[in-house]
Amino acid sequence: MILALSIFLITLILILWQPKGLQIGTSAIIGATATLILGLVNFNDVIEIIKIVWDATLAFIGIIILSTVLEKNGFFEYTAIKIAKLSRGSGNLLFVNSIILGSIVAAFFANDGAALILTPILLSKLKMLKLNIKTIISFLLAGGFISDAASLPFEFSNLTNIITADYFHIGFIKYFSNMVFPYILSTISSTFILWIFFKKNIPKKININLLPNENSVIKDKKLFKISWFFLGLLLISYFISDIYHIPISFFAFGGAMIFLLISQKIVNTKEIIKTAPWQIIWFSIGLFIIVYGLKNEGLTDYLTVILKEILQINKNLAIIATGFISGILSAVMNNLPTVIIMDISLKSIGNEAMIYANIIGANIGPKMTPFGSLSTLLLLHIAKQKGINITFKEYIKFAIIITPIVLLIVLLTLI
Repeated sequence: MILALSIFLITLILILWQPKGLQIGTSAIIGATATLILGLVNFNDVIEIIKIVWDATLAFIGIIILSTVLEKNGFFEYTAIKIAKLSRGSGNLLFVNSIILGSIVAAFFANDGAALILTPILLSKLKMLKLNIKTIISFLLAGGFISDAASLPFEFSNLTNIITADYFHIGFIKYFSNMVFPYILSTISSTFILWIFFKKNIPKKININLLPNENSVIKDKKLFKISWFFLGLLLISYFISDIYHIPISFFAFGGAMIFLLISQKIVNTKEIIKTAPWQIIWFSIGLFIIVYGLKNEGLTDYLTVILKEILQINKNLAIIATGFISGILSAVMNNLPTVIIMDISLKSIGNEAMIYANIIGANIGPKMTPFGSLSTLLLLHIAKQKGINITFKEYIKFAIIITPIVLLIVLLTLI
């Protein structure tokens, strides 16, 4: 047990610290190799793990590739400008609109896609509007929060969703029907609470005339029109994948490749493929192997016992407890290893609401710390590159208050 925990903690430190540019996938594979060599897992375990994560990771990579191609054509910048102009010069409405945009992008293009794509766009537009630094930080923190809090409605909205749905064999339609209401309430409650928290930093009026014409940012207008049709078709294909039991990655990754070929006039295909987050594959497999080592040593059994005892006391309490255990663990040690540990622990319990509570906890809970999720790390990194340094104190002061409130509200929808 001590050996398995040591490998897990050292790997986690390497992933978060990234010494000498060591990539997250490489760190996870190093830890997984040590776990295998030391006999904490066997090759049969590794094969089982690959069966669990391959669909999730390929689908996630497909969504990121699709998002990148759309971004290159100005799709998201156009939408951001359009949303900003709909505020009609009201700072409060601009704040609300930006959160709603973040919520939609997180739902359809995954939480990391939202952070990776929207952060630089949002930042550049806020600078164009000549807003002060406190206002810019408020908008960025709100946008970063919603990128995870709203990554609930579809399996592909978050890597944690796909892994859990695949692990428990939850179909696309069933997943969506159970999580669409938590998503709506998460967006509404997050918007209201974030506005209350940041309203003193939001100007009453903004000069939207400083923004460029939204049509000017589109590189290929024909491709832009095709994009809307393609996205609608892709969404329908996900429902078809569920009906005919086709892996979701067949459409998510395959669709991204088709769209990449269609877009060759405006993008460098080789560059897009090269810069795709392939490390996510090794990251997912590696972490799952390490966590499986913890399972084989009995750690997840302890967690199962705790969750079962809470369930015996009260079903509703078990739902809330599962969400908060998942959320707190995610905040401390990142949400991907947490959701895997919790999935394994919940396997023998068989309570469906607790499975969804785990997803909600792993998606919203990590916002309590800046290292809880990859999307938060991406947001802070991009902001720093653009000259906006959000300190640990600034982040924690905001996140530690808002996150538990939103998490509790969303978990109540399961009850």
